[in-house]
Amino acid sequence: MTGRLAVALLALGLVTSVTLARADEFKPTPILPQVAKGIDIEDRRGAVAPKGLTFTSQDGKTVALGDYFDGQHPVIVVLAYYQCPMLCTLVLNGLKSGLADLAWAPGKEFKVVTVSFDPRDTVEAAAKKRASYVKSYGRPVGDHGWDFLVGEQDHVKQLADTIGFRYRWDEDQKQFAHAAGAFIFTPDGRLSQVLKGITFTERDLRLALTEASAGKLGSTWDQVLLLCYHYDPDAGNYVLMGVRMMQIAGGVTVLLLGGWLLRMWRRDQARHVTPAGDVA
Repeated sequence: MTGRLAVALLALGLVTSVTLARADEFKPTPILPQVAKGIDIEDRRGAVAPKGLTFTSQDGKTVALGDYFDGQHPVIVVLAYYQCPMLCTLVLNGLKSGLADLAWAPGKEFKVVTVSFDPRDTVEAAAKKRASYVKSYGRPVGDHGWDFLVGEQDHVKQLADTIGFRYRWDEDQKQFAHAAGAFIFTPDGRLSQVLKGITFTERDLRLALTEASAGKLGSTWDQVLLLCYHYDPDAGNYVLMGVRMMQIAGGVTVLLLGGWLLRMWRRDQARHVTPAGDVA
């Protein structure tokens, strides 16, 4: 019975390990409405920002995208349009809320750049939108800490293509269909992570900025958290490595059960060995 129980437990451990190893491979396929098909964010991590692109800031000045990459501060880039009836507002509100919970401030530890992809948007609209969000943010924003830009469509399109952001005009709805997310760049202009959706937690922003800064931002504890959390490109945020931990636990279980089974087998073998000099 002992041997059979051990074999059963070992088999259970193997099945558990394999099952857990494959659990994270299953990704349900979302069913999207027709208008949203093809409107997503491609994984372009590692892409280099087209620094030569020029835009106009909320104060009417011509700026190059490269002006925001100074080699010291990570940069959060958000594509939105200022007349958006809902989704862009949700994205910007989500970002503002996450930033409000963050101890770091735009213009000091990092920078934020919002770029409109609507050719109808004006400098005045950008200025109004910025004033609203800076006021709602409620904390000082450093020079070029959070800029709102407008620009020529070919420049906007090039930026969107580089970072994998998809959008298109919906003539029936008279508005843009577009993806939702925030793009985190390293100080030298390399796309580090993409936080998808309309909610950006303080933890995700902190970990993304810490990772983008190559550890220059963040505490030792943040570095430890990056060992426990990993970026999930499908979810578009940082998730606890629970599956990986369970895989390790499953592997340890198999090893322990295997060792115990070997020990029991050796004990059974020893019982059947006749001592030297004994008469059978």
